[in-house]
Amino acid sequence: MLRWLPSPLRVVLSICSRGICLKKIRVVVVDDSALVRSLLAEIINRQKDMECIGTANDPLIAREMIRELNPDVLTLDVEMPRMDGIDFLGRLMRLRPMPVVMISTLTERGAEVTMRALELGAVDFVAKPRIGLADGIKDLSDQIVEKIRVAAAAHIRRLPTPAAGAATEGASAPRPEVKLLGRLSTEKLICIGSSTGGTEAIKEILTRMPADSPGIVITQHMPPGFTTSFAARLNSLCQITVQEAVHGERILPGHAYIAPGGKQFRIDRSGANYVAVVEDGEPVNRHKPSVEVLFKSCAQVVGRNAFGIMLTGMGNDGAKAMREMKDAGSYNYVQDEASCVVFGMPREAIAHGAADEVLPLTSIAPALLSRLSNTTDRYRV
Repeated sequence: MLRWLPSPLRVVLSICSRGICLKKIRVVVVDDSALVRSLLAEIINRQKDMECIGTANDPLIAREMIRELNPDVLTLDVEMPRMDGIDFLGRLMRLRPMPVVMISTLTERGAEVTMRALELGAVDFVAKPRIGLADGIKDLSDQIVEKIRVAAAAHIRRLPTPAAGAATEGASAPRPEVKLLGRLSTEKLICIGSSTGGTEAIKEILTRMPADSPGIVITQHMPPGFTTSFAARLNSLCQITVQEAVHGERILPGHAYIAPGGKQFRIDRSGANYVAVVEDGEPVNRHKPSVEVLFKSCAQVVGRNAFGIMLTGMGNDGAKAMREMKDAGSYNYVQDEASCVVFGMPREAIAHGAADEVLPLTSIAPALLSRLSNTTDRYRV
């Protein structure tokens, strides 16, 4: 029952089950809205395993509170007085990295800023509604506390200090120079699944893919309204074209297709072509989109022409279907624990015997391209 949890959470819950006193997750809430601060503090303090040890209405107060209280997790709003949440997050992750859950507004601007926050090292985010705020926050209470628990157990890395003369935020980053693969069968398909920490992991993979790579299909756990910004941001960084999947669209080489938030995404065939199926199906493993749905379709439709990649994420979504992919002849890569933000989904894929190789994140794309190059006579890594 506890196997899918990150190791620290498994230990805590195991101790708790034996009746031993456990250390609570200590949370500081940062938001300029007094109502939101009060609601989040109330939700957190209702949990037996966590407590809100302080609230702040702007980042400068939060900075002093962090120094004095040394919290385990920070919840952080984006738009605040004196210093916005993104500037504060960037400084925090360079000087005092810690688990942060962003509280984002469900708008186009909110989605764009959230993508930037995840790049800067935020573990995850909660999308708060624009209207009906009090009821909306209460409805999200289970999601909020789950994400705080995951953040408390996440692997956090220090953000590098930007070099002098580095590109400023908003400037176009140079695309990496990636060699072409050469002649490659259009039958090949790369299938990626991820959750917590997955946005940056997916970026690491896709920015290394050449313009003539096989088609790539991706399920990243993300709510509606955010996958459009995620796809657009990746598209600006990659040699390949990155977009949200559209129902009935042909899956083309040199393209990556991301499951739209709040929809299920799977692959089907139309004659000799792979096509995207996007539908309003039921949640699977509590997720919509679900990695299980995508990987199961890849096992059934793509078989030995598929390459599976399981990246960082909480839970066990996709592990069983990834084993089905392997049994159907796919070759599968799983991210190793040291490079994961959360090792839940990769751990489960390994436990199901679905992995052909378990690699650090930065080694997955080179290993995949090396294997793909065996079908060509032009590309070598």
